Amino acid sequence: MEYRYLGDSGLQLSALSFGSWVTFGSQVDVDQAVKLMNIAIDAGVNFFDNAEVYSQGAAETIMGKAIKKAGWQRGDLVLSTKIFWGGEGPNQRGLSRKHIIEGLDASLNRMGLEYVDLVFAHRPDIHTPIEETVRAFNHVISQGKAFYWGTSEWSAQQIMEAYSIARLEHLIPPLMEQSQYNMFHRERLEVEYHRLYSEIGLGTTVWSPLASGLLTGKYNQGIPKDSRANLEGYEWLRERLTGDEAQKKIHKVIKLTEVANSLGCTTAQLALAWCLLNPNVSTVITGASRASQLEENLKALEIVKQLTPDVVETIEEILDNKPELPPDLR
Repeated sequence: MEYRYLGDSGLQLSALSFGSWVTFGSQVDVDQAVKLMNIAIDAGVNFFDNAEVYSQGAAETIMGKAIKKAGWQRGDLVLSTKIFWGGEGPNQRGLSRKHIIEGLDASLNRMGLEYVDLVFAHRPDIHTPIEETVRAFNHVISQGKAFYWGTSEWSAQQIMEAYSIARLEHLIPPLMEQSQYNMFHRERLEVEYHRLYSEIGLGTTVWSPLASGLLTGKYNQGIPKDSRANLEGYEWLRERLTGDEAQKKIHKVIKLTEVANSLGCTTAQLALAWCLLNPNVSTVITGASRASQLEENLKALEIVKQLTPDVVETIEEILDNKPELPPDLR
């Protein structure tokens, strides 16, 4: 396993990590979570991602029980949660001081932990002053309930505002951003955040590297019966995997599969390795409901060295979507 520093900090994360979104609670129970997490840990994975909203808290409960049942050492793990959607009440969502403190306490109770290593603001909250949010995250870190805080799907301007407030008020600034990043979703991480890597030392824990499974190739012939797109509550995913735009992407995936075949890997491994090529990616969060899926994903590290400039150029020609930096950022 390769380990990368999380932004401008001394914390090291496995280049590939494991997340509970979609699977824990809906497809994975405690015993299966133990099995999957054990495979990941044996491969060197140390970062496991979660959120209060995943399966309405069940994902945190399952992960916490799995850690207790397996008896893994807490210090060997880097665990996260994300705060924004904690319930239906008016103060059970958003980034108010009240919800950040109470929401994190609830997450810790579900996971059976005294602290998480990383806590994220799961989305920006336009109704709460950013200073209030910064002070609340500073408070939970000061209380020893988290070590670092960051954002998820915030704009570069919002991240910079939070950072500036923290520095001005001698508070702990955000360290990392959890944004979507894959072959079809590149602009924000490659262009919008470009200055933040050097200017504030931003780290990234990227999600959806396989574009909700599109980049595995399993949707090339339609939606399989065992796909999570057929699960109740995931109609939005089914819609995303059909239609004209999806078909255009699938046409590219078919060509990417030819590249993968030439390298002796799967299309999923190629997509994960491509994400790992980006030096501004601290860790790539993978997800799986089956051991075979996870084992396949973890082999992507072996493919990175095969992505020579010529191979990357071929991939870029297929994707035809490389974002350009503005002249002042080049």
